[in-house]
Amino acid sequence: MENDSGRNYWAANIRLVTVLLVIWAAVSYGMGILLRPALEGIKVGGVDLGFWMAQQGSIYVFIVLIFVYAVMMNGLDRKYNVEE
Repeated sequence: MENDSGRNYWAANIRLVTVLLVIWAAVSYGMGILLRPALEGIKVGGVDLGFWMAQQGSIYVFIVLIFVYAVMMNGLDRKYNVEE
């Protein structure tokens, strides 16, 4: 892997990780804590949506983000010719 290509690869990787962590933080902290009063009337599984997001929803979002990361990294690996 060429030096500039390697830097670009890792810069793209760090950008992707940063975006995904910001999404996860926004969902878990934002919807589970900050927006909880606004989501109080919406019921999911017998509890309010805000409570559900704080307890289970953020975990589901994290699992989805893991799969998104894997797919996106496979694309980056192909783009920079570092695939296995």
